[in-house]
Amino acid sequence: MSKQTTIFAAAVPLAMLAATACEAQVARTPWGDPDLQGLWSNATLTPLQRPDALGDKAFFTPEEAEAYVAERIEATNADRTIGQTGSVGSYNDAWFDRGNSIVPTLRTSLIVDPANGKVPPFTPEAQQQHEANLVYSQEHPVDTPADRFLTERCIVFGGGAAPLFPEPYNNNYYIVQTPDYVTIMAEINHEVRIIPIDGRPHFPEHITQWTGDSRGYWDGDTLVVETGNQKTNRFFYGVQMLNSVMSDQFSVVERFTRTAPDQIRYEATIDDPAVFTAPWSVEIFMHPQEGVLVEYACHEGNYGLTGMLSAARAEERRAAEAESAEQ
Repeated sequence: MSKQTTIFAAAVPLAMLAATACEAQVARTPWGDPDLQGLWSNATLTPLQRPDALGDKAFFTPEEAEAYVAERIEATNADRTIGQTGSVGSYNDAWFDRGNSIVPTLRTSLIVDPANGKVPPFTPEAQQQHEANLVYSQEHPVDTPADRFLTERCIVFGGGAAPLFPEPYNNNYYIVQTPDYVTIMAEINHEVRIIPIDGRPHFPEHITQWTGDSRGYWDGDTLVVETGNQKTNRFFYGVQMLNSVMSDQFSVVERFTRTAPDQIRYEATIDDPAVFTAPWSVEIFMHPQEGVLVEYACHEGNYGLTGMLSAARAEERRAAEAESAEQ
């Protein structure tokens, strides 16, 4: 994977992106819907939230974008930490896929609403729960499998459910359409969302799933997907927002628009009124990829989790034996 810095010739304003949609709309399925099919990636170096140092700066200049990309590629190079004191090692940098550029609009964050590029504050009740979660995680890091991240348990990753946040690697999605369904398969953990677009109702509220209950429809040439009924879990958000809070009111509205032959604009609005003081929205761009998806086999749940649990029990036994010996 190349780590060369992308040279930005100019920022791409949203109006220009919208204008290119007319050309992209020529690509349609045999039954007339806009064709979103194929292998796409949403890898990007643009952070979810705007870095504090950028203040109210919503867009980079091309020169600033080039410098930021170079800095992020260097800072996230996994090979820099291998062999350092205290490091147990990880994948080397060749396995990561954060992308080589930021979003084409040159925004400084994936969050476009609120205007400050930040996730809105928690409600007072959610803030209290969040702080309690942090304390519990510190005091009970591995009492049971449920104390560990969903990713470590191979249950669900941030890229497998709405919203489609970029991960450090495996940011590919394969989209297949029929007149009645749109199917999105995430490379990471090979999660598949089968989204009916035939007007059927959502599941009853008491039926929850890790990826939620998605229903879609076409709004002109934009695919709109509404998702609710997701199982609540403080580790749901993947690497972007570990140790967050989530309620049974959590919902996501996604919008997929083919803005160019080589681009899908992905927009998502996250709403959880029991947790966030306001809804918030992201804008991410997906670009076509060559090749095919191969199986992503998550083995942390088979081996790593067993090791963590057994090691924790061994430490507890040694502590108890040491305490008994002192008495």
